[in-house]
Amino acid sequence: MRRLLALAAALLALRPALATDPYAFFDWDVSYVTAAPLGVKQQVIGINGKFPGPVVNITTNWNVVVNVLNDLDEPLLITWNGIQHRKNCWQDGVLGTNCPIPSGWNWTYEFQVKDQIGSFFYFPSTSLQRAAGGYGGIVVNNRDVIAVPFGRPDGDITILIGDWYNKNHTDLRKMLDKGKDLGMPDGVLINGKGPYRYNDSLVPAGIEYETFNVHPGRTYRIRVHNVGTSTSLNFRIQGHNMLLVETEGSYTTQQNYTNLDVHVGQSYSFLVATDQNASSDYYVVASARQVNESLWRRVTGVAVLRYSNSRGPAAGPLPDPPQDRDDRSFSMNQARSVRWNLSAGAARPNPQGSFRYSSINVTQAYLLRGTAAAPARSGGRRRAALNGLSFAPPETPLRLADAFGVEGVYTLDFPERPPARGGAPRLARSVINGTYRGFMELIFQNNDTRMQSYHMDGYAFFVVGMDYGEWTEDSRGTYNKGDGVARSTIQVYPGAWAAVLVSLDNAGVWNVRSENLDSWYLGQEVYVRVVNPEDAGNKTEMAIPGNALFCGQLHKYQKEQTPHHRMGVSAAAPRSPSVARRLVSAALLLAGSVVLAP
Repeated sequence: MRRLLALAAALLALRPALATDPYAFFDWDVSYVTAAPLGVKQQVIGINGKFPGPVVNITTNWNVVVNVLNDLDEPLLITWNGIQHRKNCWQDGVLGTNCPIPSGWNWTYEFQVKDQIGSFFYFPSTSLQRAAGGYGGIVVNNRDVIAVPFGRPDGDITILIGDWYNKNHTDLRKMLDKGKDLGMPDGVLINGKGPYRYNDSLVPAGIEYETFNVHPGRTYRIRVHNVGTSTSLNFRIQGHNMLLVETEGSYTTQQNYTNLDVHVGQSYSFLVATDQNASSDYYVVASARQVNESLWRRVTGVAVLRYSNSRGPAAGPLPDPPQDRDDRSFSMNQARSVRWNLSAGAARPNPQGSFRYSSINVTQAYLLRGTAAAPARSGGRRRAALNGLSFAPPETPLRLADAFGVEGVYTLDFPERPPARGGAPRLARSVINGTYRGFMELIFQNNDTRMQSYHMDGYAFFVVGMDYGEWTEDSRGTYNKGDGVARSTIQVYPGAWAAVLVSLDNAGVWNVRSENLDSWYLGQEVYVRVVNPEDAGNKTEMAIPGNALFCGQLHKYQKEQTPHHRMGVSAAAPRSPSVARRLVSAALLLAGSVVLAP
């Protein structure tokens, strides 16, 4: 409470400076709740007693304040998938930049969605916790003065899809620690709920499913996020075209799809017209891809799209997924068809295509080869790796070590190319030394037998190429040099590569990771350190926040908090606004800012 009162006083003191940049305030209690999305009771991670968590609905350049109470029995960090945190990696919520929030403690994130629009999501980033929930959607709207390249939709719907295990995330961790694979998931959830009973033998009775209520003759913007553990999913709405308009903060060329593969960690938004007859409800389907689909039939999520004048429930077989068992190029060609809308503005009025990425000289290039988990050189525990190195997060976060001059936490010798000889992965804390205002090429080579997704915090990169086989220098001749879409998560097919270009204009230490939770947990990640050597007065990177948590070699600087767990008291129900929060809200209102309730 003292922290919130101090925040209220500070905001009142800064009132003139805040008038042009509204604030949105959220108060989250992250706790375990009991749920049975697939019919088996288990612990899931909820926010204010809800699973999934609330949608964060904000607008370009707003400041976001999220006070997080960790009511779990283990440390917690929340990361904001696709939010760039300009000059402010301190709010990124990953172990390379932040100490985790201890059990029973609270910590306040404060960041600005600077010059961003689009569809993103948040989730807990440590200890495989995303496999238990704790996630939710983020909507960053355009400012009213910026034109949007389509008419105003009649509604905005967030859809979170993802594979799901009936085992708790702690049990999944134990499996990985013992060298086991997680195996086939038990199903797919849509907005935290199991499948509609479209098939009596595959779906047991009593499963709660999601229903999307719509009106006929209208257009809805539907934002789809794959928040799952490791399974690519094909998304489709029975009888309806989906007009793709945006992905992860970039407007795309507008084209209709009857289905689209959404890989782990990716986000898309579509316009869907409710122009069909209402003789019955329609299926909304998310089914497993890049697997043996006949064996994975139960790994299918099914929700219902219900017109307000519907005359009956959905019935009959599900709409078919793409039939590409003998044509592995179908999904890749679909991915290549997602292009940048060069004529549309986004967060600013200038067209997206005004940044000519093909005319910029590459200053650094890294070929990152991802390999399947294998016993490490020391200890024998299975590890996943990039270029033969399996990242082991240090007790002292990298950025914190830099700020306090702690030596020996990491090295700057990450190899530009994978080793000529394979061999067992090696545990390391090797970091890519990025050149501030340089232009980096990252080539992801997937030598695993399964699909992988890779994500970069702090940036949107340009997707310029992908193909099967080994990447070579000649592969650059196939790059898309005009309208490669800018996004933060790229899929890499088994036995294939994908290339991206990124302008290193955001100072900080930024995570590059496998979005597949098992690969990430087992070490398939690296950090890119981007430092401006001429920075003075924190012009290109913000100073360490006053509420920073300290751990590892810097633990002596940490002031203890009295744990204030709510577990067993109110973790299962939303909390009422506290007196302190009302004071913060009042301060923000007096400052001429906007306050949003969770």
